Amino acid sequence: MIAFWLFMLCADLIIPAAMIGIGRMFLKKPPKTINAAFGYRTTMSMKNRDTWAFAHRYCGRLWYRCGLIMLVPSAVPLLFVLGRDIGAVANTGLIVAGVQLVVMLGTIFPVERALKKTFDDSGRRR
Repeated sequence: MIAFWLFMLCADLIIPAAMIGIGRMFLKKPPKTINAAFGYRTTMSMKNRDTWAFAHRYCGRLWYRCGLIMLVPSAVPLLFVLGRDIGAVANTGLIVAGVQLVVMLGTIFPVERALKKTFDDSGRRR
């Protein structure tokens, strides 16, 4: 029983930890080349090298901060189901992961807004 609770705790800390690690990486050393395999890949971010670097720095800053903010609150709900049945632990862990995914994917909107504010449709700085 406690083993499953620990598993869910670790699983629920993966997204914030990944956001912290990848966010820091994007801030310090974004992918050098525009590619279709790795990085913040949207139509606007892939216009040119400048939009690519800007998007990674902006996304990296957001992910790093959001990951730090989510780290502790992600563990708190599981404290309320410590010692309860597997179903309660699993449902709580899934809800936490769902909220984390919404936050992670929600960062696309401010990054795209910043790109559109900083660059024109051709990818030139305004």
